[in-house]
Amino acid sequence: MLQVKIEPLRNVDEAQIINLILPIQQIEHQVPVTIEDQPDLLDIEKYYHQTGGGFWGVKHQGEIIGTIALINMQDRQGGVIRKMFVKKEFRGKELGIAQHLLNHLINYARTNEITDLYLGTVDLLKAALRFYEKNDFIQLEKNTLPANFPLVRVDNIFYHLKLTPLGNA
Repeated sequence: MLQVKIEPLRNVDEAQIINLILPIQQIEHQVPVTIEDQPDLLDIEKYYHQTGGGFWGVKHQGEIIGTIALINMQDRQGGVIRKMFVKKEFRGKELGIAQHLLNHLINYARTNEITDLYLGTVDLLKAALRFYEKNDFIQLEKNTLPANFPLVRVDNIFYHLKLTPLGNA
């Protein structure tokens, strides 16, 4: 059984993160996105950690096999989920890596008094859409996103999750 240990990822992990994410986007799902479209992957600490968000991963035998990130929108209430990826061989309910990553991010958000989580994704990612909906995310229209939501060019489906504060969970 794989031990799922989630740890913060930093700039030193960039090459491994890119080697996980880009092939999933470009090859597996044919999403027309490049590294140039994702400058956040070239400075994780600036885009995520220094803004009050985070970037986490799961490693197996030293290799990053799953990631998730949170952008703090700086309004002390909203956060944006980004970079939720799990290597194909490690997906599924049996290992539950995606669920562990999402739970970790939600706990971090609650601890940091973030009450609303948003995300954008692509309609091609059917399993991801089912996953978010199973986790109580509600689909919303692009024009109802917060004004400071950082849009990604390829995203065409958007979700929101209202979090209960830690004391009321």
